[in-house]
Amino acid sequence: MIILGIDPGTARCGFGVIEQDGGALTLLECGLIDTPAGTPTSHRLTAIYSRLNELIVTHKPVAVAVEELFYGNNAKTAIAVGQARGVILLAAAHNGVETAEYTPPQIKLAVTGYGKADKGQVRSMVKTVLNLKELGGPDDVSDAVAVALCHAFSCRLTARIGSALS
Repeated sequence: MIILGIDPGTARCGFGVIEQDGGALTLLECGLIDTPAGTPTSHRLTAIYSRLNELIVTHKPVAVAVEELFYGNNAKTAIAVGQARGVILLAAAHNGVETAEYTPPQIKLAVTGYGKADKGQVRSMVKTVLNLKELGGPDDVSDAVAVALCHAFSCRLTARIGSALS
């Protein structure tokens, strides 16, 4: 099962593609969709949509897992992230791929065991779980991989519960 995890943003949108084969988890690709400051929003959203389409066509994920919007004090940032999330959900739907959404505390809890973990703890556990020496890029990248891992763990748990109830 291949999962594409996304940490949404219009300036920097992190992505991580993992494969779950039985109990083994492998990082296939990760990176950042980076749009330069001053770029019109419509062009930023188009770049995100285009790159996500490429990733979906290339990796053929069974699911796109997206971090839910965490509304803070900055409404302008929340609106921009919401726009990016809309484009991400559209790209998945356009390609017939199931979507799943997780809150930041759910992702942190799934990956680190602590729902209030900091970015360093998340990055460290992502590397540990995937047996990586290094994970390049900014926190947006490790966060996106963490979203994909959260979905993989959620699917495992759902399968276990389903088999226990059968």
